[in-house]
Amino acid sequence: MIRAVIFDFGGVLAEEGFREGLRVIAVKNGLDPEGFFKTAEETIHETGYLTGMTNEKNYWTSLREKTGIKGSDEELREEILKRFVLRAEMLEYIKKIKADGLITAMLSDQTDWLDEINGKTPFYHYFDFIFNSFKIKKGKRDPSVFRDVCSSMGIKPDEAVFVDDNAGHIKRASGEGLNAILFTNSDDFAKEMKKCAIVL
Repeated sequence: MIRAVIFDFGGVLAEEGFREGLRVIAVKNGLDPEGFFKTAEETIHETGYLTGMTNEKNYWTSLREKTGIKGSDEELREEILKRFVLRAEMLEYIKKIKADGLITAMLSDQTDWLDEINGKTPFYHYFDFIFNSFKIKKGKRDPSVFRDVCSSMGIKPDEAVFVDDNAGHIKRASGEGLNAILFTNSDDFAKEMKKCAIVL
């Protein structure tokens, strides 16, 4: 029986601000958006910023050294944060899931930016649990994070539905025993949830 639904943030609950913001930064700096995104994504892991092992300043400094991008930390951050636009239809689904007595949780590979986004457009109150890689010191590239999260909520992995737009994360979650849904859009999400006996 399903007892909890765990959501990713960027690309599921909100537009994917990290990817889109980095593409804009790349274009402004005359760089290939795809190549720059890969470098920026790897750097956020390598520096340890994603898992709270270093701060934002070190992340941007390292990315500038690798790519030569211009702009202050604040300017670069704003290109990303302003593109994390919450999806109203997903928040409505979460309200219904919670009203039906299920646990609602968020598991996000995010930094301290997540608190900043919540400060501007509050959404934490929709969730019973919020797991942010920056705070739990572990990201979704580490399969054990999925079992850790279930354990923290007092449920078994097969009692959870995990929703993410990243195929790699979905594969790892499935491997740990969770019911995983690859998110493409809100309509398909509702159909997939029906298969898990959750009608939205």
